[in-house]
Amino acid sequence: MKDDNSLANGGEPPSDHRLQSLKGFHSAGRGFWRDVPAADWNDWHWQLKHRITMPEQLQRFMPTLTPEEFAGAKLANHKLALAITPYFFNLIDPLDEHCPIRRQVIPRIEETRTASWEMSDPCGEDSHSPVPGLVHRYPDRVLFLVTDRCAAYCRYCTRSRLVSNASGYDFHPEFDKPIAYIAQHPEIRDVLLSGGDPLLLSDEKLEQLLGRLRAIPHVEFLRIGSRIPTFLPQRITPELCAMLKKYHPLFMSIHSNHPRELTTEVRDALGRLADAGIPLGNQSVLLKHVNDDVTVMKAHIQKLLMCRVKPYYLYQCDLISGSAHLRASVRQGLEIMTQLRGYTTGYAVPQYVIDAPGGGGKVPINPDYILSHNADRVVLRNYEGKIFEYPEAPDGTPLSSPPKEIEAPQMI
Repeated sequence: MKDDNSLANGGEPPSDHRLQSLKGFHSAGRGFWRDVPAADWNDWHWQLKHRITMPEQLQRFMPTLTPEEFAGAKLANHKLALAITPYFFNLIDPLDEHCPIRRQVIPRIEETRTASWEMSDPCGEDSHSPVPGLVHRYPDRVLFLVTDRCAAYCRYCTRSRLVSNASGYDFHPEFDKPIAYIAQHPEIRDVLLSGGDPLLLSDEKLEQLLGRLRAIPHVEFLRIGSRIPTFLPQRITPELCAMLKKYHPLFMSIHSNHPRELTTEVRDALGRLADAGIPLGNQSVLLKHVNDDVTVMKAHIQKLLMCRVKPYYLYQCDLISGSAHLRASVRQGLEIMTQLRGYTTGYAVPQYVIDAPGGGGKVPINPDYILSHNADRVVLRNYEGKIFEYPEAPDGTPLSSPPKEIEAPQMI
């Protein structure tokens, strides 16, 4: 079976039928858990309790596990724990080794191979941490790590050193010191809750945290970064949404990488959040054999808009140790961006960024649309490859010559 990225890998473009399957909304189904009562299946606590966490479980549910995957699963708990919710597991194609869902959550032995330029803390968070659990890298905002647990674990996780505590990092989140630091620094106007996944906290504990932050006068708005809506949509209950609604302005960044993740269950969960007035943005990571193809990427971003989510960032995969087998090239990312801008609505186009290694922050990466810029004009290339000039004067005085299209040079 060909994967959804066959064109990027030298194959044929997806058929109309398969392209439609990327765009349509389908339920994840029950799979091996078809006899589980609906009340249990739709209970997020049940989903967490019945996650696949052991290599033997994984092999039992998916006999087509490759030797590389089984070896990776046996070693996973020494680096980043293995955990997959039953709901998300049902999205995996067991017959396709390159299934884009499978590659994101099933460990491989390649995770044990580290290139010389890879790091355990590629974004330099530890060096920008004034108190445990808080990262203050940008002038007016902080990252608040409120838990070390996730519903499932992405194999390319930039915080694999601390989430799940499998590596012995010994991270124990606590709230008092980070909140005191925020209160003492009036330049902080934006607090992003992350981890781990903040939505794994109980409604009561999360509300207590939001309330303490909202009580700080200079904190203008709050954000939550969460993979829960795609890993565990059952968690997005009406009660949770009603509670979150009390702490506006509150934004949420979700994480989805492939259109197959956007099921009817996810669409409905995101709808509940949107109905609670929460602006939703998506952060994707460019991943090899997952979304490194413009057909897949376009289907994904357009489907996100149908879920009332703005595609926000497309990240170049961080230089996390053991991630080389998942890392697509910057060249591929730029090619994809070139084929998005102008070919779909601007609302759907994310900002492609590299989180500069060592703590440099997010750097926008764009195709070259400005060809030259001097004192009296800017020469531009549009999405069709046509060349235009935009005249300007240093003092803003209108120029006599109108803007014009310039004939592009012929390629020899």
